[in-house]
Amino acid sequence: MRLATMTEDEARTAAAPADEAGLGALRTERGNLPLDRLEVRASITGLVARTDLTQEFVNVHREPLEATYVFPLPDRAAVISMAMTADGRTVEAELQERGAAREAYDNAIAAGQRASIAEEERPDVFTMRVGNILPGERVSVKLSLVGPLAFEDGEATFRFPLVVAPRYIPGAPLDGDSVGDGHALDTDAVPDASRISPPVLLPGFPNPLRLSIDVDIDPAGLPLGDVRSSLHAVEQAENHVSVHPGERANRDFVLRLAYGAGAQSLVLAPDAEGDEGTYRLTVLPPEPDAPPRPRDVVLLLDRSGSMGGWKMVAARRAAARIVDTLGSQDRFAVLAFDDRIETPESLGAGLSGGTDRNRYRAVEHLARVDARGGTELLEPLLEGLRLLGSDGTRDRVLVLVTDGQVGNEDQILRTVSSALHGVRVHTVGIDQAVNAGFLGRLAIAGGGRCELVESEDRLDDAMDSIHRRIGAPVVSGVTIAAEGLALLDDTRTPARLADVFPGVPYVVTGRYRGPVAGALAVRGTTRDGSPWSATVTAERHDSTALTAVWARSVLRDLEDQYVTGAPLEQRITEISLRFGVLCRFTAFVAVDSRVVTEGSDPRKVTQPVESPAGWEMARSAPPPPLRPTLASMPTGYGTAAGGVPFAVSAAPQFSAPRPMAAPPMAAPPMAPAPMARPGGGGPVQRKAALHRGRARQVFMQDVDEDDDGFAGGGLDARTLATQEAARLREAEGRPEYERRELLEDLGSRLAALSLPELRALAEALTAESIAARPLAELWEFALAELDRVAGGGGGGRPQRKAFWKR
Repeated sequence: MRLATMTEDEARTAAAPADEAGLGALRTERGNLPLDRLEVRASITGLVARTDLTQEFVNVHREPLEATYVFPLPDRAAVISMAMTADGRTVEAELQERGAAREAYDNAIAAGQRASIAEEERPDVFTMRVGNILPGERVSVKLSLVGPLAFEDGEATFRFPLVVAPRYIPGAPLDGDSVGDGHALDTDAVPDASRISPPVLLPGFPNPLRLSIDVDIDPAGLPLGDVRSSLHAVEQAENHVSVHPGERANRDFVLRLAYGAGAQSLVLAPDAEGDEGTYRLTVLPPEPDAPPRPRDVVLLLDRSGSMGGWKMVAARRAAARIVDTLGSQDRFAVLAFDDRIETPESLGAGLSGGTDRNRYRAVEHLARVDARGGTELLEPLLEGLRLLGSDGTRDRVLVLVTDGQVGNEDQILRTVSSALHGVRVHTVGIDQAVNAGFLGRLAIAGGGRCELVESEDRLDDAMDSIHRRIGAPVVSGVTIAAEGLALLDDTRTPARLADVFPGVPYVVTGRYRGPVAGALAVRGTTRDGSPWSATVTAERHDSTALTAVWARSVLRDLEDQYVTGAPLEQRITEISLRFGVLCRFTAFVAVDSRVVTEGSDPRKVTQPVESPAGWEMARSAPPPPLRPTLASMPTGYGTAAGGVPFAVSAAPQFSAPRPMAAPPMAAPPMAPAPMARPGGGGPVQRKAALHRGRARQVFMQDVDEDDDGFAGGGLDARTLATQEAARLREAEGRPEYERRELLEDLGSRLAALSLPELRALAEALTAESIAARPLAELWEFALAELDRVAGGGGGGRPQRKAFWKR
């Protein structure tokens, strides 16, 4: 079937009366979709979070239901238990080998019993199936997990993802049935694509579920300062934070806690039985005392279709700031990629010296980069590594700026892992529903840092951190020696000891055997070649959470080695089952012993996920054919309860990929033809797009061929001001909240461009100013400033094509 997004006019035409359901609607008195409630209850103690996630499903049909929900979890959190509750009865789940768990689940469904199963698809993507839900019945499943908080520069971050964003699926489709119920075809590059591609609700669909998030904070002796939520509206009472009712599960929940630096520690947590236990070593980094070595830096900038809107603006700013950190002794290259790779023509091939002229040329090129095409990430990574070569006299750094929305993570890691020796890889993830699992894995494989940027407000803080990471570490060549403590070295994580960077505690976990006593010494070499060491004495701490966090970390390390070809499936499974932590080769399964149906196949419905916040949706062309597996889902368009027009799509529509250019270097065999990202033509990404009925401006350099002085490469403030004034005047009749958003978008564009003539306006159009000042005053000031710079032209040229579409 072909599923296309409706325009607003089509939605109004198709809308049925409030008491009738339109074509494709699932309108019932009890709701539209199986997942009714999502509840997150987190307890933060120091730098560890314990979280209970409850998913409540309801059957709105007249026959038994099997609901499937593809959902995210923090990629470093350990899932340690699961329980299913229905009809006043709670069943504790059992962790089993994945094949055995699936067999137990399928047998239970066939026998007419209620059952549920949770499986890991990616480190941060999971699937929940709940079967034999009776008509009108509610079934809830609770997952319990523990995980560490990221900490650096005096700030801890608790991130809980809420939506699986669509990922680009490269490769040739495989023959036979797909392994999952998602919309994407399985390919030779992503053989389980159908398991990570749930259908997506299009903008305009009523809030499909009740979301509640509550977080209790115990600083555990650390000095606690400000607590901030960057994406959701929250209420805070002392050390309790809760999300406002009505918030949608379309972006990550991010909570930042200003902690003091704390102290060095070596914690030993003995097992309840036996003579083994888990240790966690934390060492504070020394202050830098010498300048860094010359660097070779390759910057990879994702310009694919999913990067449209604010993400492209933020990515351009991030890339430009990275270039600005380089010195004359450094060399660099800039590669912008979608389904092809482009470099600044003025710099030529290879690495260029970090002179003022070359850096200016690079930043000028970055200002013209817009979003288009598909996310072919493997070839740019291989090309970047080829450019860095093997010069041991210089620090070799690769920086990837992307949203990470690809499905072939395992293929990428497997292919590039052998080429990462001696190269430090930093990843900058820009999205409100970022693929943090993959970006973290890639950064870990490259011994670098992963910075996640969920908004433009967060960009500056994140880039300050990345700037420090691009430089040389304060300590390299790190080794760890035990004093009076018997370490099990094959259990250490990370297995590859990274260098020590400023502002980030150095943390190593692993297993030990013997008495709860001893010390660990960390040794290395500082920038000036001097030896450095720190010795930390052990302290006992009875904590099962510490062992679970270690187990999840070591499983992640082993899984990354597994995708490179290492035969580790049995070892991964054994560790998972021994320590009760879910992994890709095990699953939690809960089976109720009661028989509630006659054993016939239940109706199957895959829960659609929200369209990620901030994603621009192209509307000009229908998507390519997709898997016809959505028979139980509302497809096309209709009306939800209350007469609200909606549509359901298998995936958002992006610009279709262009044919790939010849690869710049030899690489392992790739799929013969990458699958097109659902969506249509590139010109749509260069125009203003509508998102949730609101005009959202996506600033692109080459707007129209007849835009003299603007598309040709020179950034003329007068032409820009004339055009921006025309756009504001076109929007004067829009609602107040839309016009405030238009001003905020204008301010972000002007801030990114840094044109001196419009600096005062950019400073006036910050989010804080727009929220605090009267709209009429701001609107009048913006038009006056734009007209002044434009020379009094005001409305722009009559023959210019309209930038805003209704």
